[in-house]
Amino acid sequence: MIFSRVSLAVAAVAAGILFAPAAFADPSAENGKTEFVKHGCWQCHGFQGQGSVTTSGGRVIANTPLPLEAFKAYVRNPSGAMPPFHAEILSDSDLGDIYAYLESRPKPQPVKDIPLLNSLSSK
Repeated sequence: MIFSRVSLAVAAVAAGILFAPAAFADPSAENGKTEFVKHGCWQCHGFQGQGSVTTSGGRVIANTPLPLEAFKAYVRNPSGAMPPFHAEILSDSDLGDIYAYLESRPKPQPVKDIPLLNSLSSK
């Protein structure tokens, strides 16, 4: 009896691994960029997630301090002008890819390293 329960448990885990590889796949920043554009995220947040001063709510989302689960929760139930993106529209896997894309964006330079801004502030 114990042997059959253990065998059943091992078979269930193996089946999960074999038949649901996407659940174990690493996020793809390349796919995330595609999904970011496809779902129109760029319209408010810019192609690099840099945000926009011309859209209300187009906040900077590149290199977000939010952990992945908080990011997913916000995208599913946002506040403000952003529409919700439920799982039927954007899968958890695609959201993970978008998050990977946003995390792959270069961090902005410090102001002190931008010569034009330093020359303006010294006048």
